Amino acid sequence: MAPSTPPPPASAELAAFTMASTATRVMSPSFSTIFLPVPLIHSIPIYYNRFMTRRELLAGGAACATTLWARSHMDKMRISAITDEIGKSTDESIAFAHQYGLHFVEIRNPPGNKKEYFALTEAEIRVDALRFANEGLKVSFVNTSLLKFGWPGSEPVRRRPEEPAAREKRLAAEKERWDHRMEDLHKAIRCAQIMGCDKIRVFTGSRLEDPKTMYSRIAETIGSEMAAVAEKEKVYLLIENEGSQNVATSAELADILKLIPSKWVGMNWDPHNAYGRETSYPDGYALLPKKRILNVQVKGKGVMPASPEKEDWKAIMLALDKDGYKGKIGLETHIFDGTLIAAAHTSMEEIMRIVGEIS
Repeated sequence: MAPSTPPPPASAELAAFTMASTATRVMSPSFSTIFLPVPLIHSIPIYYNRFMTRRELLAGGAACATTLWARSHMDKMRISAITDEIGKSTDESIAFAHQYGLHFVEIRNPPGNKKEYFALTEAEIRVDALRFANEGLKVSFVNTSLLKFGWPGSEPVRRRPEEPAAREKRLAAEKERWDHRMEDLHKAIRCAQIMGCDKIRVFTGSRLEDPKTMYSRIAETIGSEMAAVAEKEKVYLLIENEGSQNVATSAELADILKLIPSKWVGMNWDPHNAYGRETSYPDGYALLPKKRILNVQVKGKGVMPASPEKEDWKAIMLALDKDGYKGKIGLETHIFDGTLIAAAHTSMEEIMRIVGEIS
């Protein structure tokens, strides 16, 4: 029986061995592999450098392996999008996903519904979970607003003066959210589990004048009490860098994660959320602990060709791939001038163009 074509080698040494073991194959002009009888093969003179060392042989094999099999792993399978910013209804969002050949979507709240998915009843969540499954779509990320408010005892920066009555009402609402944080976490985890997803977004509290004064509290809240629940439920908590929060930049993401050793806490990196605060790529990206990047989001303004805020997403994707990133890249269109859906199409077309170039 003729031997089958060997798979790509997994290491330099295996590459060299593969080259040697396949030396008995001869390629015809039509590029069909011809397996010659062993006696005939032995009659063919072979010239080699008797002084080639094992190290040189391995290096040569590795070079050939790199040339033959080194390609970007970024393709359509790595792209996702938040449903409430690609369609005005779940039907439209699913149609959008199919139009671009997506296999994944992110969720936050059902399109046209201001209530977040995790705040819905389990029965309501199951309806859309089944719908996505029937449409061949998987949920890659559950976006929540967990901890996205002023934490009791802190004094976030206010853009405008606040009337005493309004302040009192806000503080009461924030205290209620804080008191229910663990209950909300359990709801978010249950939502993710129903959706077949293991990643949930969390935030770091409304931004203070000096965010670093909150770092120990953030580490305790997310990295200790919440991480313990996440570990038990086998769900990852992803801290997002966001301008209104105490962690807004790549540098701040790197700093806070140094204080949180739990492997169940990673990051949802959004380069455009740091626009105007840092150069997210390459500067900010260089600071990130790459193994803790578990999801990446791209804003419409960061990818649309005509946007003055456009970022180099081709370079970003290639860097992520080079550094071993295995997660998804999700579109969060985030255009609120009445052109949200049109901007979503423009953004996804550009994303697919870039993916087509590098895959």
